[in-house]
Amino acid sequence: MTTPSTGGYGPPPYPEQPPYPEQPPAYPQAASVPPQPSYPPPQQPQPPGQAPGLNFTAGRAYVKQRQRSLDATGAGSLALYLPNLLCSLLVVGLVGQILGIWLGSATSWVLILLWLASGAMVFHRPTETFVAKYLLRMRYPTRDELARLTPLWREVTTRAQIDGSAYDLWIEDSDDVNAYAAAGHIVGVTRRSLTTLPERQLAAVLAHELGHHTGGHAWAGLLGLWYSAPGRVAWWAIRMLTAGLIYVSVEMSCLVGGVLILVLGAILVGISLTLYGIPLLVLAAPYLLAAVGRHGELRADRKAAELGFAGDLVAMLTELHQEEERQTAAENAKRQAQGKQPLNEGLRSRLLSTHPDYYTRLRQLETYLPPR
Repeated sequence: MTTPSTGGYGPPPYPEQPPYPEQPPAYPQAASVPPQPSYPPPQQPQPPGQAPGLNFTAGRAYVKQRQRSLDATGAGSLALYLPNLLCSLLVVGLVGQILGIWLGSATSWVLILLWLASGAMVFHRPTETFVAKYLLRMRYPTRDELARLTPLWREVTTRAQIDGSAYDLWIEDSDDVNAYAAAGHIVGVTRRSLTTLPERQLAAVLAHELGHHTGGHAWAGLLGLWYSAPGRVAWWAIRMLTAGLIYVSVEMSCLVGGVLILVLGAILVGISLTLYGIPLLVLAAPYLLAAVGRHGELRADRKAAELGFAGDLVAMLTELHQEEERQTAAENAKRQAQGKQPLNEGLRSRLLSTHPDYYTRLRQLETYLPPR
């Protein structure tokens, strides 16, 4: 095989790399990508048990060192029960004197000391359970009821910096929208409140009842009722005995009945003067206690408003007021059709009411609302 002559024996030439073009070649444009549809940002999942509509406090919960106090309403309630306590003390002492005839002279003092010490039962948890079950007609919540109540109660107590585990939640099977604060640790709501109120309004109701507890209203009222019980029983017995004697004497003779009434009246006046008018204060105590109770409701409303539930309480009270007006209008229309007088709340019932009227509560709560 022959090769072409190169005029020498040098290496054969190698092919050179082609030069790069001065301008890059034009590439076909890519097809335009359609814009992606916009989606709302994903919502953060709520912790288990949280109810929608209520902004729950995140992070560590702080607890006040002082969990309870006694505000002016609680102190006023205790002061107004003082005449009842003195009358009850007199009754217990007289019963002790009678029993001392057979048991010894120290019986009266022992009975008085035991009665005074029994007031501590107000804060005894088993006693509170008995009161809730058999006197207030409440029951323990079911699992589903607790699942709704517990996170709301935890949020309310967290905002107030109160240890919520120190209280017991109870349910009353009632068709009314209501709640209760009783004894030292009882917080109860009605079944209708639990099932019909929105979460924020139910939390507002719980905050209101917490205000009763932290202000000392609940335990002060129950303690006063407990210590006034002997006097109340004695007064009921005297009334029944007096009514029976008057009935028998009037049946026998009107003159005898009149004389007996005068004698009993003189005895009561003499007892009142001897005891410096304390029995007369007992007669006025229900009206004064009702006034203190109305003031306590306003204080509990303020507590709930300070925790951020003023608007929710306003909404709930407005709905309740409208419902009550509709029921009253329907009842009055029914009575008018029957030829009866319409319902009208008298002065005595207003003075004995332990709750202020709706307008008074709404006016106070509106001061906590942001300006329009």
